[in-house]
Amino acid sequence: MEQRRRSRIVQYLVAASVSLASLTLGVSSTWPTPVLPKLKNINETNVDINDQEISWMLAMNSPGFIAGSFATRFISDRFGRKATILGSAFPMALGTVLLLFAQKAWLLYVTRFLWGGSTGMIGTVVSMYLAEIADKDIRGTLSVGTRFMFNLGALLVTAVGPFMSYQTLNSSLVILPVCYFVACWWIPESPYYYLKEGRTHDAGKTLTKLRSYKDKKEMEHELSILQSSVSNEMRRDSSVKELFTGKQYRSAIIISAGLKLTQIMAGVMAVQHYLGTIMQDTKAEIKLNTVFIIFGAVRFVIGIMSSVLADRVGRRPLLIYSFLGTGICHIIAGAYFFCQEVLKINQASLTPYAIIPLIGILGSSVISTLGFSSIIFVVPAEIFPINIKAVAMASLSIYGGILGFIVAKFFQDLKDWTGLCGVFWIYSGVAIAGALFSFIYVPETKGKSLREIQVLLQGDLYDEGDGKLDQVVAKDDHRDTELQELNRRDVSRL
Repeated sequence: MEQRRRSRIVQYLVAASVSLASLTLGVSSTWPTPVLPKLKNINETNVDINDQEISWMLAMNSPGFIAGSFATRFISDRFGRKATILGSAFPMALGTVLLLFAQKAWLLYVTRFLWGGSTGMIGTVVSMYLAEIADKDIRGTLSVGTRFMFNLGALLVTAVGPFMSYQTLNSSLVILPVCYFVACWWIPESPYYYLKEGRTHDAGKTLTKLRSYKDKKEMEHELSILQSSVSNEMRRDSSVKELFTGKQYRSAIIISAGLKLTQIMAGVMAVQHYLGTIMQDTKAEIKLNTVFIIFGAVRFVIGIMSSVLADRVGRRPLLIYSFLGTGICHIIAGAYFFCQEVLKINQASLTPYAIIPLIGILGSSVISTLGFSSIIFVVPAEIFPINIKAVAMASLSIYGGILGFIVAKFFQDLKDWTGLCGVFWIYSGVAIAGALFSFIYVPETKGKSLREIQVLLQGDLYDEGDGKLDQVVAKDDHRDTELQELNRRDVSRL
C-alpha cells in the first residue's frame, strides 16, 4: 500500500505541474470576458477597436489553435510530449508581451493567435501525456483535474479582472507562462515515447520514477510487457492517410468528431466571451463585476466536482445529461430574449425577470463543466490506439479550431440576424443533438484498459498482433499503468 501511495503521489505531482499550463489557458481563454466591456469604453483603454474588429480578435484564437495543434503532431512524435508542453510556453509569453504594447486591433489579433497556438499545443498533448503515464483508475481524475485548473484560471481573471485596469491586468499575465515552464521542467517523459524511439533504458528510468520501484526485477517485468505492446501497436502506420483510410479507426473518428462538433457549436465558450455584453442587453439591475465573480466562482466550484465524477459516474451518462441540461438552460435564456426582441414586451415589465438569462447561462456553464466540457478532452485520448494517437489528436484539434473560429467570428453576425433569442435557441438545438449523439454512438470507457476500448470499438477488425512474451506472470496489481493494461492480451494468451 505504501509503494502504491508513493507512485500515485508522483503521478499526482506530475499532473499538478502540467495543470499549471491549463491554469494559464484558463486565464488567457477567459481574458475577453472582463476585457470586452473595457475595450468598448474609450476611457479605460487606449486601443482603437470596433465591434467587427472585436469579433475578429476573438476569432483569431482559432487559427492559432489550428497552427499549434498541427505543430504538436510533429513535435510530440519527434521531440516528445514533455518538449511539446515546455515549448508551448514560448508563444504564450510572446503574445502576452505584445499585448502590453498593443494599441491597434491587429496587434490584439497577433496576441490571440499566439495564445491560440499555445492552447492548441497544450490541449493536444496534455490528455495524451496523462493517459500514457496514469493508472487506469485515476486516469479520468487526472485528465479532468486539468480542467479544474482551467476553471481556476477562469475564476482568477473574472474575479479580479473587472477591478484592475486594462494595463495592470495584462501586465499580471506575463508571469504565468514562466511559472508553468519552470514547474514542467522536472516532469518525466512518457515511457511510451521512449520505447517508440527505441530508448529502452530511458523508459525504465521513467517507470522507476513514476512507480517508485525498489525491486529492479519488478520494473524490468513491467518494461518487457510494455515494450511488447508498443512494438505490436507500432507495426501499423502513424500517418494521416492511415487514420482516415483504416477501417478500424472509423468508430473513434465518428465519436470524436461528433462530440467536438456538438461541444463547440453548443456555444458555451462564445456565451462566456460575450457574457458582459449579453448581460448589458438584459437591462438587469446587477453590476457586471458581480456577474463575472459569480460566473467564475460557480465554474470553479463545479470544476472540483467534475474531477471526481469522471471516474465514478462514467463518461457516457455525463455526456448525455450534460448536453441535455445545457440545451434546456439555453432554451430558458432564449425565452427571455424572445419576450424582449420578438414579443416586444415593455422593458419595465421584463426588468424583474432580467435575472433569468443569467440563471440560464450559469446553469449551462455548471452543467457543461460537470459533463461534456471536461469529458470531451478525456474520451479521444482513450479511444484512439497508440500508433495513431498523436496524429488523431492533432487532427481533432485542428477540426475544433475551425469550428471555434466559425462560432467566435459569427456570434455577432448571428446575433444581428436572429437576435439573442435565436442565438440561444440554435445553441440549444445543437446541445440536444449532442445528447442524442452520445446516447446512440458513445460507448462507456470508464474502468476499461486501452486494449479493451480498442476491442470494443474495432470489433473483428482488432489485430491482436503476432508478438508473444515468453515469460510473463499476470498479477492483479491495481498500480498498472494504461500501457501495461494494453498488454493484458499477451498475458492472457500464455
